[in-house]
Amino acid sequence: MNRNLIHSLIVTAVAATHQGVSAQDGSMTERMSVDLSVTRPLSDSGGQVLAESELPPLPKMPGGLVDFESTDGLANNVVIPTHTLESVLAFAAGNNPTIRQARLHVSAEMSKALQAGLYPNPVLMYVGEKINSDGTAGEFQGFEISQRFVTRGKLRLSRQKYRERAHVAEHLAIAQTYRVTNEVEVQFIEALAASMRLGLQRELEKTAEDGAVTTREQYNLGQANLTAVRRANVMLQKQRLERMATENEYHGALRRLSALVGAPLGIGPIGGELRPSQALDSFDDVLSRLVLESPEVLAARAKLRVDQTTVHRERVQWIPDITIQGGPGYNYTNNDDVYNAAVKVDLPIYDRNQGTIRQACQDLRRQQFEIQRLELHLKERLASAYRSYATALQHATEYDQVVIPELRESYRQLLVSYQDNRIAWPDVLEGQRDYFQARMEQIDQFKQVRQQETMINGYLLDGGLMAAAGPVPPGHIDSVAKPR
Repeated sequence: MNRNLIHSLIVTAVAATHQGVSAQDGSMTERMSVDLSVTRPLSDSGGQVLAESELPPLPKMPGGLVDFESTDGLANNVVIPTHTLESVLAFAAGNNPTIRQARLHVSAEMSKALQAGLYPNPVLMYVGEKINSDGTAGEFQGFEISQRFVTRGKLRLSRQKYRERAHVAEHLAIAQTYRVTNEVEVQFIEALAASMRLGLQRELEKTAEDGAVTTREQYNLGQANLTAVRRANVMLQKQRLERMATENEYHGALRRLSALVGAPLGIGPIGGELRPSQALDSFDDVLSRLVLESPEVLAARAKLRVDQTTVHRERVQWIPDITIQGGPGYNYTNNDDVYNAAVKVDLPIYDRNQGTIRQACQDLRRQQFEIQRLELHLKERLASAYRSYATALQHATEYDQVVIPELRESYRQLLVSYQDNRIAWPDVLEGQRDYFQARMEQIDQFKQVRQQETMINGYLLDGGLMAAAGPVPPGHIDSVAKPR
């Protein structure tokens, strides 16, 4: 067995790899599926093999914590379907508790609107006056009924106020839905990218295993020293650890996705396209759309209308309601039928609701500034997200058009040079590592593009497991027993 024979065996094994590398011009999934079995054990070499005890043994699989769920259900013969973005979003719509919380806020405000517009109940009283006068039951024994008549449309304004609050809650419910779907999609993209990196790591692990066996064969043929054997073992074990770390990352991403969805998701395959379909519009166009359509801004504008109605409502609060009271009775002193009647009106001499009116006006003014703050905050958040998106898209595009094709061609030329005895095998392995490292970097860049794209299209809303916000911020008027 000589060097030429080793060359011929290795080159035969890399023929399929070279063909797969040259044919990579399809989808992202196809680009991630190149066969990398560039080396094969030379156990059929016919050369003399030294005793196994004279060589460092091949390292065992790394130990430590064993994640039993990483078997993907194979141990129990459980078939786990492929997770898709559509399926996990459907799960989230029906199971995420914050979406239900947001819907209940709407129902609560409509209930307040119902209560706030109800007319006061009449009051029925039994009245006895001057009991035991002249030894009789009294001058008046009978029933009276009292009714408060609400003036100046207070009930109508109260009901209108809470109906407008329900509109605020509806916008916030839409915002919460975006928070959940954005978080789910971002986490799905994270899991999809981890799945693609895991595929590359497994291929590199297979290559490292073949390289370790090949180095042992070369040692037995006198073409490698003991240091090379030990280095091959180290490279194999380090690659196994890299693969295990990526597996843990993938499993963690799926578990975080399961928490956001609100339903258990098995540790199984995940399917989807990582490449973006099209580029976003310009920054100014995106900002204009966000300011006009953002559920946060729409909720703030609806809250402004609530505060305007609140000012109108509090300005009529001091105007007295009229209470009419009366009823029939019997005068046991004079032995005749009698009647009582009364009209009551509060005199707003001291309390004309001055403080609450001022507070309502200040709330209104504060809400105007809140809308301005939200628009500026949107611009600030968009500036950061758009910068990350643009940078990642620029890198991913250049990697796709220049870096990856150049490294792929360089790797192909290294294989040809090794076949012609012009370079050593470690040079080929170094070219292979550069090629695969670039592909992993490209995966991360496409992941960043898709995640930022998701957030920008979703109005920069995140926090899929944060409690759904209510329509009334702290400090606003909402403290009376009967809503008004």
